[in-house]
Amino acid sequence: MLDLNLLRALDALLDERNVTRAAQRLSLTQPAVSAMLTRLRESFGDPLFVRSQRGIVPTERALQLAAPLKQVLSEIEQMLQPQAFAPDEAEMTLTLASTDYALRAVVVPYLARLRETAPGVRAVIVPVQHERLQAQLESGDVDLALITPETTPADLHARRLFDERYVCVMRADHPAAARPLTLERFCALDHALVSYAGGSLSGVTDEALARVGRARRVTVSVNSFLVLPDILLTSDLIAVVPSRLVKDAQGLAVVEPPLAIPGFTKTLAWHERTHRSPGHQWARALLFETCEGLAGEAPG
Repeated sequence: MLDLNLLRALDALLDERNVTRAAQRLSLTQPAVSAMLTRLRESFGDPLFVRSQRGIVPTERALQLAAPLKQVLSEIEQMLQPQAFAPDEAEMTLTLASTDYALRAVVVPYLARLRETAPGVRAVIVPVQHERLQAQLESGDVDLALITPETTPADLHARRLFDERYVCVMRADHPAAARPLTLERFCALDHALVSYAGGSLSGVTDEALARVGRARRVTVSVNSFLVLPDILLTSDLIAVVPSRLVKDAQGLAVVEPPLAIPGFTKTLAWHERTHRSPGHQWARALLFETCEGLAGEAPG
């Protein structure tokens, strides 16, 4: 079977009609090209070239091969070139695994950019399933995952998107909104909490309070950030939430918590399977640009 290097050698010999010049063009030694010519003769059952005073002269069989050989090599070179990606003409489906938080903070603005620049790209949003994520990325069931460094498998490609911090939120006409929120008043108020797993009445805020010997009273626990604004708007509850969730909140007051609460980092992860795909490279770049723009708009 002929390999690509042999075909390139034959093409160079047909063009140059000289073994030495063909070797220089291919960045090979003259003996290497001579050995390749021997293999070509065996493969085609023809001398292909005969010696002359000025070099080598192609046989009739070699001349018949010249045009189709050029065509084949051109098609192979085109196949090996990275495929150009035109967003406005692209037709593809992009599957993102997202947490509830990232759905609101990242995916919603990203989809707006996606629709504007690549209307033919369809987006499928699925929940993050950490125990299955590696397999989903390998199989193609998921293309991009919005997670954290702590939950990113070591053998995935990943890039930090932004660092998030926590703020305290309550309805704008809440009695506590008119005065500075001290630690004493913070602990005395009733709190709502988001627990992804559901059922928990404790979170990162409670861990921060425990470190300073204090505690709060959590009276409502939900498993979605999306319903939390409605709960706060219709009650005297307060909540500690990631700042990007409330940067455009209507009817809510946003204040700094009265103690330091560790934030978190949001990361985009993807598999080697799509790492070099022009379409996926473009989709990731657009998501990075979207997050960079949001970082400048985030409160505080």
